[in-house]
Amino acid sequence: MTAPAAPSVRRLRSTARAILRFPEPESWLDVDTGDADFPEAARVFFPYTAFDGLDPTPRVLHAQAVERLEEGYQGRLTDPWITAHLRARYDVVSLLNPLADPGELQAALTVLRPGGHLLVESPGDPRAELESRGCTIIATTRRSAHVPARLTARLPRTLPPPVTGPLASAARALDHTLALLLAGTRFARTYRVIARKEPSAP
Repeated sequence: MTAPAAPSVRRLRSTARAILRFPEPESWLDVDTGDADFPEAARVFFPYTAFDGLDPTPRVLHAQAVERLEEGYQGRLTDPWITAHLRARYDVVSLLNPLADPGELQAALTVLRPGGHLLVESPGDPRAELESRGCTIIATTRRSAHVPARLTARLPRTLPPPVTGPLASAARALDHTLALLLAGTRFARTYRVIARKEPSAP
């Protein structure tokens, strides 16, 4: 399955390039990072940025072990211990999957430093909510949707490696097929929004 990888890398790098208009961030948190494919792609443009990742699965810990991430945190952004531990730590936070939890935007702003930038890709338009939380919208575009690794992320955590290896390969192949099937449908468009957290934001 090496052939589908190149378009995915191009897509991820396209997303990362949206932040090039700003000074290189010191620290960046990628939410629902999985295997840290996005930080790995973004590092081409931001070689001096420390990339951390957050994911509900143990894949984030493996990504840290193979040095795709500086720090990997297993959990969800809305977990109180996560927001308390990471409060005001990051210059950029990226949310590249549909927002399932309405509290996720607020949690992202909690871990973002004043003056930092939130990069959101979502089927819904988050601008009104971000503005209501004291953010300034810097840029908005519509683009083909990033389809998250839905099946890969749901693999059982307790299976031994001889079992999870083939399962992970099959899940990645099905996730790629899903992305192709969704292309051209109403699910294939998403908002990309960059918002700045103002110092006055709560």
